[in-house]
Amino acid sequence: MEVGDRAETDDWRRRLTAGGSVQRDAQEELYRLLLRVARGEVRRRSASLPFAGPELDDIAHQAAADAVIGVLRRLHEFRGESRFTTWAYTFAIFEVSTKTGRHFWQHRTLSLDASGWERLPDRLGISPEEAGMAGELLGALRHAIETVLSRRQREVLLAVVVEGVPLEALAVARRTSRGALYKVLFDARRKLRGYLVTNHYLDEDGPDADEHYEDGEEAR
Repeated sequence: MEVGDRAETDDWRRRLTAGGSVQRDAQEELYRLLLRVARGEVRRRSASLPFAGPELDDIAHQAAADAVIGVLRRLHEFRGESRFTTWAYTFAIFEVSTKTGRHFWQHRTLSLDASGWERLPDRLGISPEEAGMAGELLGALRHAIETVLSRRQREVLLAVVVEGVPLEALAVARRTSRGALYKVLFDARRKLRGYLVTNHYLDEDGPDADEHYEDGEEAR
């Protein structure tokens, strides 16, 4: 990290732990910064969300507020390996992902656009040949994601595979490691493929899905 970036990071750390009006001002500044990030992330996702307008802005405000709380709770863990603001951004992005994902399941459907659903089988290691019955397969996938996966597996799968949240950002916000999240995804994919094979949507002797996942994830 460059000298200027380190000085900025040290200044954030100092002000956020100073107490009194200095700390309050720093928290308000951090909130405004993360609100801009959250609004940008909400706009990026807006085309695939089943709600719009004030509800979107409300999600951005909630995400920014919760992100500030997360940053303050974990400030002692920040080792300064990147700029403070870069580290803080991951909390806002994760909170937006979590809140929009919760809305998806409140609406009982995933409102991905057509291209998003079309890409999902490939991201789960399902070959074009296996995905020949696209309509039936996607319907089965929606049902399996909602009913077969655990809550944690569903949230991580939606965040990383469907919504494109980087594993690194998710790991920071969930206070876990990239490897632990990788295993959650690995197990989720295995459950989904098992469901699709058992219900005759896929052939049991199809391409090795686990190998596909490892190749694809390492390429991220």
